[in-house]
Amino acid sequence: MNIRDLDSRLGEAAKKCLAGTLNSETSLHPQSPGTTMMRTLLPFLIFALSAAALLGDRVSAQPYPSKPLKIVLPFPPGSTVDISARLIGAKMSEKLGQPVIIDNRAGAGGVIGAMLVARAAPDGYTLLFTSPSTHLSAALLSKDMPYDPIKDFTPITAAMDSFQSLALSSAIPLRSLEELIDYAKRNPGKMSYGTAGIGTEFHLAGELFKKAAGVDILHVPYKSAALALPGLVAGDISMSFSTLSAHLPYMRSGKVRILAILNPKRYPGLPEVPTVAEIVPGFTKPAAWQGYFGPAELPIPIVSRLNAEIKDALATADVRRQMDKNAQRAIGNSPEEFAAMIRKGLDDWAKAGKLAGIKPE
Repeated sequence: MNIRDLDSRLGEAAKKCLAGTLNSETSLHPQSPGTTMMRTLLPFLIFALSAAALLGDRVSAQPYPSKPLKIVLPFPPGSTVDISARLIGAKMSEKLGQPVIIDNRAGAGGVIGAMLVARAAPDGYTLLFTSPSTHLSAALLSKDMPYDPIKDFTPITAAMDSFQSLALSSAIPLRSLEELIDYAKRNPGKMSYGTAGIGTEFHLAGELFKKAAGVDILHVPYKSAALALPGLVAGDISMSFSTLSAHLPYMRSGKVRILAILNPKRYPGLPEVPTVAEIVPGFTKPAAWQGYFGPAELPIPIVSRLNAEIKDALATADVRRQMDKNAQRAIGNSPEEFAAMIRKGLDDWAKAGKLAGIKPE
């Protein structure tokens, strides 16, 4: 039995005892049975309640954390997000003095894992490390989400984001984004782009690109990026919007050409590749981050501690090396800044979803 249950039961027992001994049918005469019962039980109740309060104080005074932490990752093992979560978790464990367990709960676009955290106790021992798929994409695609992306979570920090890129099949003899746009304008509807699915940041990026560049390009949704990229190499689709880390191996093998970076700034590892916004003024990619959340009403001291430990982990040399390898960039902002990112993201994704003709189901 936990402290809340003990307090509750003892409190109810006291109420029943007092109600039973002081009701209208009981005499208040010093020798009445009710008075005798109250005199007999009251010292025990006082002792029990005092002991429970003392025990509760001792429990609440335990330093955080006093047991292992679980970080729910709503994606399968082996992804770049999974690799990052495990490396950061190991660094957090060193500082917190407790194991940090990564719990992969893939399914339903990440909704299953996010729902698990939304329903967890706000004690700092069950956290969520996720991407916009659980908070922005899910809100765009579903009428009846099992959680509220704002009300049911406590933002801790946006740890990082990924560089994203537009890659063209090497079978297509176009060498620059300008040439691609010119060709697409002269051949409306003949080119296609593949993504990891409807409602993803890459689908929305493709639609925003089409609008800003004034081109007509067909969207081909795949079930995952892992399926879209072989389609690009095989020439089933003309181009792909995806993470830069997914495109780089194919670029190095000469199977695709990376024509542009979707992020506002160029990728340091490919300084010669322009951003889309340099060629297409007005283009802004949808928000994309990997961030940490707790359940709603997570105590501020715990939020502050976790925020500080995650930032420290992001600053370590081996985490930085892994981010460079995955073409990621550290963010490590405050809970308030992360909350503002999510609110803005919901608005931006709703507008982009309307442009793409996405209707929640």
